[in-house]
Amino acid sequence: MNSRLDDPGEPSPAGEPAEPRGEHWWPVASAVLVAALLHVALPRSYRESPSWVLPAVMVVLLAVLIGADPGRIDRQTRWLRVVTDLMIAFITLANLGAAASLVADILTDSKLYADNATGLLATGGVIWVTNVIAFALWYWDLDRGGAAARAHRPFADPAFVFPEMQLQQSTCSAWVPVFVDYLALAFWTSASFGPADTSPVKPWAKLLMITQSTVSLVVAALVIARAINILK
Repeated sequence: MNSRLDDPGEPSPAGEPAEPRGEHWWPVASAVLVAALLHVALPRSYRESPSWVLPAVMVVLLAVLIGADPGRIDRQTRWLRVVTDLMIAFITLANLGAAASLVADILTDSKLYADNATGLLATGGVIWVTNVIAFALWYWDLDRGGAAARAHRPFADPAFVFPEMQLQQSTCSAWVPVFVDYLALAFWTSASFGPADTSPVKPWAKLLMITQSTVSLVVAALVIARAINILK
């Protein structure tokens, strides 16, 4: 995985400082669109009414971000950070609400999944995957001041220590994490309920990973246990 960003301090061949280069939008945009589609796939009782409002808000906010900072992500303005945080917050809160509804239905022995193990597992899977996307977006947005800040100051004050940062002999010396790296971090945090090969070094990063692991553990444990009970 090559996550190199050009160092703005490196001189160009003509002797001029190189322009800072950020990440491409398409991995982040793809993740947001997948989260919007997954929300639509949830049962009606787990979605806001009308069901199209939240996905539409996600897409509109994403379009605003891309339109205001087209090409690579490198424009640093406060309002863009606010819009980014709002977009991620909508995804997170909607998914946490769906997770709470699912847990409540399981614990109260709701008739919704009385004999539908497949539907239960599908709903749990949608919530689990969206949880991974939401926290990957938080890690990506908060580490080192965000993607635009990393384009200008790629090595400033990291919140996570990735293995590539410790293995400089086998990676580019200018390696900087991009969204796919944060997505992998979020996936392994949900899959193993803890960090795999990346260590959080900031308190907020540790708390976010604890929150993500807790949501994944509760959803996975209750959904699997309930599905086994239905299949018996």
